[in-house]
Parts: sequence; C-alpha cells; structure tokens
Amino acid sequence: MARTALVAGATGLIGNQLVQLLLADDTYQKIIALSRKPLAITHPKLENVLLNVDEWTKLNSLRADDVFCCLGTTIKQAKTREAFRKVDYEYPLEVAKALKQNGAQKFLLVSALGADKNSRIFYNQVKGEVEAAIIELNYHATYVFRPSLLLGDRKEQRSGEDAAKVFYKIFGALIPQKYKGIDALKVARAMLAEAKSGNAGLHVYESAALQQY
Repeated sequence: MARTALVAGATGLIGNQLVQLLLADDTYQKIIALSRKPLAITHPKLENVLLNVDEWTKLNSLRADDVFCCLGTTIKQAKTREAFRKVDYEYPLEVAKALKQNGAQKFLLVSALGADKNSRIFYNQVKGEVEAAIIELNYHATYVFRPSLLLGDRKEQRSGEDAAKVFYKIFGALIPQKYKGIDALKVARAMLAEAKSGNAGLHVYESAALQQY
C-alpha cells in the first residue's frame, strides 16, 4: 500500500538527497517537503510546504505515514544558543508531536555523533535531549541516525566543516571508522531503507553502521 512521507529540512544536505530518493521510490505516493524557502524542483508527487520557526499551527493539517526529520544547524549559523535550540530541539519536537497526533507511524531523526542529553558540550546535549523527547512520544517505530561529519556540497559555507573535510582527505585512512566523515547520500539511503524495513520499536544507528549504505 502506497504511503505518504514528510521530510522536515528538505533543503539541507541530507534532506535534499532524501527527497530525490523518495520521489523515485514507488513505495511513496506523496512527499510533503517542509522548508523555509521554495524547493528548486517540482514533481507530481511533491508538495512543498513553507514553514518558518514558530509557525507550528501549519503542522496541524499535515498527515503522513513516515516522518523524516533532517533538521539541523550550527551555533555559528544560528548566532545564539536560543536560536540553535529552536531549530535543533523545538522544531523537530513540534513536527514529531503534530504528525503523531495526526496518525504518523514512523519517525526517523537525524541526530549526531556524540549525542547525549547529559553531555557538557551544548551541541551534543541538545541533540541528546531531542532524541529523548521524541523517543518518549512512543511512535510505532523510531529511528535515530547519528552521523559523523557530513560530506557533500552545501549551499551555505561552514568554515569549520570545510577545514575538517580537508583533514579527512589527508588523514582519512588513519581515522577510526566511528569518526570518519560520511556522505550525506549514505545517510539518506539508510533512512529510506530503514523506513521500508517494517521494524517496530526503537533503533539507533551510529555513524560506522551507516557507512555500508
């Protein structure tokens, strides 16, 4: 039976790849893509819903079977911890709550390597907190993906990531698998594969496990 997928963060590095994969997959008859700006593509299966932070009431009318959350920013981009928390904690949680209320069965969350709600590192702490909050919603199936540094062409510049990518190119063979950078397409493929697997309950995938995709 054909399903509907919703992608939050559809213009990001993983979200963009995921939308393309979903559009090409016959499992899904409709793809709802949430973004702040219009997508550059059109497709008969695609519905692009524009949503800014705090416009949560727009979520109340959306329905999907599988929810893919690819939202994420950096503190440097967000400029303040409060703004970062809105994007990486409040936004994913509001999406998760609204879609669960409307009947969604699966939630697939892009988190990060080192996510831990008890971490002293603010970034890792917020990632861990949003994981815990979404798990508590008790979806039929919850999938958490914790990639290391994402590789791929971003629309925006992230100087810290650019420097890290150069480091990986030079010393990649010496880096343990757990910490190696990972292509965003591999993460997107993993999300799609697991959404189609039919496995219920909680599933957490560390970066090393995602490299096989």
